[in-house]
Amino acid sequence: MARLVLMAAVCCAASAFAALAAEDQERAAAARPPAPSLTRPASPVKPAGADGFIQRWLLLDPIRVPGQLTEAAVRSAVEKDFPVMATPLPHDGDTLAVGGSELKWHAVDTTRYNVNLYHFAYALNKPTTNVLFWAVTVVNAPREMSGVRLAIGSNAASVWWVNDVEATALYNDRQAVIDDGVSKRLTLKAGANVVRAAIVNAGGATDFCARFLDANDRPITALTAALPAR
Repeated sequence: MARLVLMAAVCCAASAFAALAAEDQERAAAARPPAPSLTRPASPVKPAGADGFIQRWLLLDPIRVPGQLTEAAVRSAVEKDFPVMATPLPHDGDTLAVGGSELKWHAVDTTRYNVNLYHFAYALNKPTTNVLFWAVTVVNAPREMSGVRLAIGSNAASVWWVNDVEATALYNDRQAVIDDGVSKRLTLKAGANVVRAAIVNAGGATDFCARFLDANDRPITALTAALPAR
């Protein structure tokens, strides 16, 4: 009998220690600092930087994917498995049910030319490996601009749309190189233009950058970025 009592006491103690360890892990996760390169938007619009980079975005919590970066695998994740493009234009704080999970949209401004998705996910205690990120922004043009091109870089693979028309894509494992992928000539409407992106990362660092180039391939700095209007 004494042995049974002792075993029960040991089991209870082990359960208590496990619960405390789990609580410690939760507190540690909750205590993660904000993303060092990302801030909350504090103004109605964000002008393009001196080099034309778009610095305001809505980012969706990362979606777990196999992390394969071939064109076929990326297309499957973006167009078939997780067709976020088919959903209405999101707003900050909106949630979206994907693969049995409820994911949230977050408005961010980047303090750099690029958007660091690793910082974004890590600060939220979300996965950074084998994931798909969705991003969307509204780019406001002061007038109609024809002959411009969307120029992007991403780590790793990515697909991009301007006003719901696919503009450019990159595949396979790669670093985010400025202007690595450039679209064909397109026209920005006067006023609001919607830019969407899907970025797939297999592991390690992950980020992206985007800007528009004019007819002479110079960065367009007269644009502003805003969150989708409600």
